[in-house]
Parts: sequence; structure tokens; C-alpha cells
Amino acid sequence: MDDLLAAGFQHIRVLVISAIALQLARQRLGTRAAEVNCIEADMTQADLPAQTYDLWHDRAVFHFLTQAADRQHYLDTVRQAVRKGGHVIVATFAPDGPDHCSGLEVARYSPESLHKEFGEGFELKNSTRETHHTPFGTEQKFIYCYCRMD
Repeated sequence: MDDLLAAGFQHIRVLVISAIALQLARQRLGTRAAEVNCIEADMTQADLPAQTYDLWHDRAVFHFLTQAADRQHYLDTVRQAVRKGGHVIVATFAPDGPDHCSGLEVARYSPESLHKEFGEGFELKNSTRETHHTPFGTEQKFIYCYCRMD
């Protein structure tokens, strides 16, 4: 949020499951918090407005969706919420990433397997790998995929 605001982006909406995380983000942003619409919701149950978003950025949510029904709801939500021609960026654990995170089982993806999950309507434009260094001194391997909505 901070970087998007600093870069001049407007109409920013952030969906987070944790009320505590939202509270901390609002405190960190100070008076700029009023410029961000924070939504406290579970992504597997969220109901977002149709054709509203130009950019969807998911950093480390999709890999927690280990049930097919949860992934399907997520994908249906993205298809409904992102405008045609919009951008979708998703970061998940890579094939050599951890199989658990925060005590929860996770799914791991290659760019090809993640794009297969998303299916038709998403044009894979680019992908990259990242090694994330956690505050605990461990490394987590991620992939980022960038798609355009057809």
C-alpha cells in the first residue's frame, strides 16, 4: 500500500483476512490510511464488485488454497472483479518452496502449473522467481506470474 500511494496510485483496495494486520497497516499509513479502502474478508468467501479492478496483486494467498472449491471461488472472483485487459499478478510458492507455512499445508506451483489453474481468459505474459528471506532467517522460493485478462 505504501509504495502504491507513494507512486501516486488511487482507488486502492486491499483485502486482508486479519483485522490485526489491517489495524497495523492503518497505523503505519497514518493520515494516508483514508486513501485506501481496506476490506476485511476471507478470500474464499469474498464478494467483490464486477469489472472494477485494473490490477489484482496476490502475494502469497493462492498457495494456501489447497481445496479445489476454494481455488475455484478465488478464480471466479478474479474473473468477475478484474476488468477485461486488466492485470493479474500472483505470487505462490515455487516447486522447490516450502510445503507448509505458518503451520498450514500449502500448494506449490511452477509458472506453467499456476497458469493451468487459472485457465482460459488469462494470458501469461511473464514469470519470475524470487527467494524470500524470512524474519526467521529461512529462505522461501516463490514464483510470480503476470497475466492479462482477455
